[in-house]
Amino acid sequence: MTPWIESTPSGVYFGWASLFLPATHPDFDSTKPGPAVYPMVMSIGYNPFYKNKERSAEIHLLHKFAADFYGSHVRLLILGYIREELDYAGLEALIADINLDCDVARNSLAREAWAPRGRAVEDGKEGTLDCAWLVRQLEGDKAE
Repeated sequence: MTPWIESTPSGVYFGWASLFLPATHPDFDSTKPGPAVYPMVMSIGYNPFYKNKERSAEIHLLHKFAADFYGSHVRLLILGYIREELDYAGLEALIADINLDCDVARNSLAREAWAPRGRAVEDGKEGTLDCAWLVRQLEGDKAE
């Protein structure tokens, strides 16, 4: 586990994620090489509903992908805290809160001041948040 995850309070967060897709992925845009930036929601904690014993970080990119992207590099920019980690009496309540978390993230990230410069995928809008490191190509990784 990375040190920042160990010291970050459990809960649900929102922000941006840059995703370095391989050229073979259906969502890879060869006209715009490098990573794409997607809105995200992130849970850090033990997920008490599932009785997890190990602390984890789970990222949910708010984009419908055509295929899985296991093994792809992801960078995160966490901008805000939505709520504390909760346990639930049933799956329906958990799903309702997850959907609400996604709505909170989308609405928060729609604010002009929190939009990233560069290739933000959400609604095709270019933004203003200076996060060049979020989209910089990783050393040793090149678009295929």
